[in-house]
Amino acid sequence: MNDASIPPAAAAEPDRRRLLAAAALAWVPATATAGPTPHAGASAQQLPQYGGTLNIGTVMHTMNALSWDPSTWPWKFNHDTGLVYEQLMAADLGKSLSRGGTHRFVADAWLPPDATRGELAESWVVRDNPFRVEFKLRKGVMFPARPGVMESRELVAEDVVRSYERLARSPRAIPGYFDHVAKVEATGRHSVLFTFKRYNSEWDYRFGWGYYSGIVPQEVVDAGAVQWKHANGTGPFMLSDYIQGNASSFVKNPVYWDKETIAGRAHPLPFVDKIVYRTIKDEATALTALRTGKLDVMELVSATAMEDLRRTTPQLQSSRWLSLAGTIVAMRMDTKPFDDLRVRRALNIAVNKQEIIKHFYRGHAELFAHPQHPDHGGYYEPLSAMPASIQELYAFDPAKARRLLAEAGYPNGFKFRVQVASSQNPDLITLVASYLQKVGVTVELVLSESGAMQKALFSGTNEPGFYMVSSITNPTTSLRKNFTSRATFNPARHADPEFDKKVDDLLAEPDERIRQVKVRLLTREIVDKAPYIWLPVPYVYTAWWPWVRNYGGELRAGAERPGPIHARIWVDQVLKKKMGY
Repeated sequence: MNDASIPPAAAAEPDRRRLLAAAALAWVPATATAGPTPHAGASAQQLPQYGGTLNIGTVMHTMNALSWDPSTWPWKFNHDTGLVYEQLMAADLGKSLSRGGTHRFVADAWLPPDATRGELAESWVVRDNPFRVEFKLRKGVMFPARPGVMESRELVAEDVVRSYERLARSPRAIPGYFDHVAKVEATGRHSVLFTFKRYNSEWDYRFGWGYYSGIVPQEVVDAGAVQWKHANGTGPFMLSDYIQGNASSFVKNPVYWDKETIAGRAHPLPFVDKIVYRTIKDEATALTALRTGKLDVMELVSATAMEDLRRTTPQLQSSRWLSLAGTIVAMRMDTKPFDDLRVRRALNIAVNKQEIIKHFYRGHAELFAHPQHPDHGGYYEPLSAMPASIQELYAFDPAKARRLLAEAGYPNGFKFRVQVASSQNPDLITLVASYLQKVGVTVELVLSESGAMQKALFSGTNEPGFYMVSSITNPTTSLRKNFTSRATFNPARHADPEFDKKVDDLLAEPDERIRQVKVRLLTREIVDKAPYIWLPVPYVYTAWWPWVRNYGGELRAGAERPGPIHARIWVDQVLKKKMGY
């Protein structure tokens, strides 16, 4: 979801298929320059080939596009349009593991401190008193012609200003998202100045490479940005067709500006002529498409399905990653009996989480990786380093759970309602309910349509229990969006003015080392309060055919944005034909 937990709409898929990545944000240096790191010595045989079509089952392959207009604040906008609309900043993919670097780029909203490059911004400078950031835009970046929408023209600073203002003024804007911004202005044809009321450590995530940061020209707005046929940005591809429930198709932008440097030589992007994002709601159908070569890449494969693929299709290459999302059962802290910490702790220790790892996930999961994640580096603490009171929440102890319930005044247990998306796989929540039943707590599942789930979450009318998959986003946002009083994604209704103030202080802290300490302390505080039944975090896989080149399983080049990664892939047509496809 954005601000981005995965919303109930997205959570309406089997758990084993719908656990996504997200993670942390770091301080951008006072000056930064753009440009990806060149690849380490590729051989002549590895030089790119142009042409062909790339068929991808993305992490979101079960979902239709949400909206083509960022001002509607659709959390999946960058996924759906990231090949078309570019942003001021993006991931430096030259620093990925597959290119000799150190970063995996799987998280949906976390760019490490040394792995941010300029995209539409050629460079930027950070200044104090007042805090402000001046972006210098690349010259000569063109919007392609879109019949009936616009003629081809150059990107200019006003495009950035207007894109920001549409977001900020939208009635659907996330409350407080841009409160730190005083003004955004064009100071020249290719320069944009962001002036802030106060420092906010998420400033680059919020608009530089965030969920809603695509630069949309005014001509598209005038034509109607919500219509897919009007979509037109500076990106490497143009949206050529959209069939709901089937596919989004993209064709090469003939005036695209960027290049990929390989073996000391710059190669114009993109490499393939066409990219198709397939919409396949059924896992078995998607796996069949991968096995038969109808999908070149499948970005999200469950660990159990990967075991089968290794037997049936050993030629496939793959990468494993620990999901950067948590499956949780939120307990409303403003509602009895969950206003009592003893009850919330009891429900946690009544659930055998180690058994869930062993049998439900067949060993492919970790006990503790939410609301922070091991990929967060200095922001994350392992369970072994946590206080005993937190470690206890992950230990199965039904006898103590019964004692805690009795102490809280519920010696015979109680019954409560848990809201669940009607299209969601019920296996895991049913298993959780069976554990709770053994300590006298009865779960009544309330099946709701995805839209009703989201409405209940946003309006604060959700049931006392709320079953969802929540992405971490990044270390500071994970705390802000889920646990502060104004948070949109706060099904536990945690409201603590002191905690809110600590989060505000965290966001105002410019020193990343200090922020890391504050994040660790606040994470301890919120986990210990047990607003959720914390459940294990599974491992998942990305799989692709050997003819997919210049790729190592990277998933995100910004917030939920795979576009720049896909634009750098080429298809080895000779190998594909040799393999019989």
